[in-house]
Order: sequence, then structure tokens, then C-alpha cells
Amino acid sequence: MDYFIVVVTTVAGLYFHGWLYVRMRRWMDRDLALSMAGKDAQKRDYMLQRLEQARREKVKRKALASWLAREAEAYPGVAE
Repeated sequence: MDYFIVVVTTVAGLYFHGWLYVRMRRWMDRDLALSMAGKDAQKRDYMLQRLEQARREKVKRKALASWLAREAEAYPGVAE
């Protein structure tokens, strides 16, 4: 019974750490996209859409910042 408890708690701990790691990466990516949008609400929506597009296109993590910066430059709204 002791081994069962150790196995269950270890698996639960590993699952929780994996879940937390994925959530933190998503939060950081979202913050990066929103920081490039500034205070413009329409640009924020645009950048979140571009972030979803990057996920669909499977843009590598190392290239994500430059990819989002390029998309922010291509924003069709009024220049700041």
C-alpha cells in the first residue's frame, strides 16, 4: 500500500508540474503579444489573433518574438 501512495503522489506531482509549465508558457506568450499591442484595444485583439495563428502554424518558440514583432508592424491600423 505504501508503494501505491508513493506512485500516485509522484504521478500527480509530475502531471501538475507539466500542466503548470504549459500554462506558464501560454501566459508568457500572451503577455508578449499584448505588450506589442500597447493600449490600443483593437491592436490587442489583432495580436491575440496573430498569436493563435502562430500556434496553428506551429511557429517555434525561439522565432515567436520576431514573428509577432513582424505581425505587429504589419498591423493595418493607424500608426502611433
